[in-house]
Amino acid sequence: MSSIEPKGERIAKLLARAGVASRREVERMIADGRIALNGARIETPATILLHLRGVTVDGNPVARAEPTRLFRFHKPAGLITAERDSAGRPTIYAALRNALPADSPRLMPVGRLDLNTEGLLLLTNDGGFKRELELPATGLPRTYRARTYGDVSQNGLEDLMDGIEIDGVRYGPIDANMERRTGRNQWIELTLTEGKNREVRRVLEHLGLEVSRLLRTAYGPFVLGDLPRGAAMEVRKEELERFRSSLKGSPPGRSSNPRPAKPPASASRPASAPDAKRPRRPSRAPVESGAKPGRPGALGSGKPRGPVKGGARPARPDAPGSGKPRGPIKGGARTGRPDAPDGGGKPRGPVKGGAKPARPDAPGSGKPRGRPGSPARRGPKK
Repeated sequence: MSSIEPKGERIAKLLARAGVASRREVERMIADGRIALNGARIETPATILLHLRGVTVDGNPVARAEPTRLFRFHKPAGLITAERDSAGRPTIYAALRNALPADSPRLMPVGRLDLNTEGLLLLTNDGGFKRELELPATGLPRTYRARTYGDVSQNGLEDLMDGIEIDGVRYGPIDANMERRTGRNQWIELTLTEGKNREVRRVLEHLGLEVSRLLRTAYGPFVLGDLPRGAAMEVRKEELERFRSSLKGSPPGRSSNPRPAKPPASASRPASAPDAKRPRRPSRAPVESGAKPGRPGALGSGKPRGPVKGGARPARPDAPGSGKPRGPIKGGARTGRPDAPDGGGKPRGPVKGGAKPARPDAPGSGKPRGRPGSPARRGPKK
């Protein structure tokens, strides 16, 4: 027997997508008789509809679904993550009245934060998108920072990666790291993907720690950053579209690893790093010092060199070994020195300023040195 699935979607899903309320809240509204179709009260949330034409909530027609929007909200401690509280405690919507712009649609929180838990809370007007972000199968990591008191070691925190069971409730892998420690007080960072009710507090209390402050800093790729407490900011449309495209492109049941693997060090290293591969230049043949092959006029090549710029220069006729006397020297010729080693045999030419006679006390003259008229030097002391 083949079953034919009805066309359309459940009314709770359609109303949640239209931003009326979450699916659970819509179910309660149907039970209270607040939702009707063409004037007739809807009895069950399993009603299948193709569209929301004719559907009213509290007598008001449901507006057409708006484009999906997402907001980041820095929830302060002491607020309930709900639309209203039976005990009369303040809710997040009391703070959102002043934090959101005037044209903001009705928003629903993605997940919940406890009364005393603060930090990042995502808000959206799309109930279907809200549900997708909350499902553990989506695998979005949630990161928390906890200030605790008690004794715990890093090895004890690393055991949480294997999961833990507390009072019959099984909690999935938690990546916990000690940030800093002062005595018995420490800050611990925890990243998980399930987000069960009071999961972080119950796990830390099971380890014997007392939690004095709990702050959520990230939900998937969206971070708290420097958003002031009690303030809200809309996620840019381009960023939201990229994120939704990544969710559609990922297969269901993807890995629940809370942190993506870091790329290898070589991947982030610039191309100019010392170990980066570069094309080698072709090796040149070794050349002996002083010789450059290939030049036709090189010494020892057996070929005459080409003409020199400005005309060829003949050999000097008075060069050593040429057998020809040197030409006249500017300023007149100078004969060899009479005291030269080869004997010279000829007097030297005139010297500018007149000839200077040899010093009478020069070495070899046989006369004592000293100034004329000065007494003779004393001999060595005995």
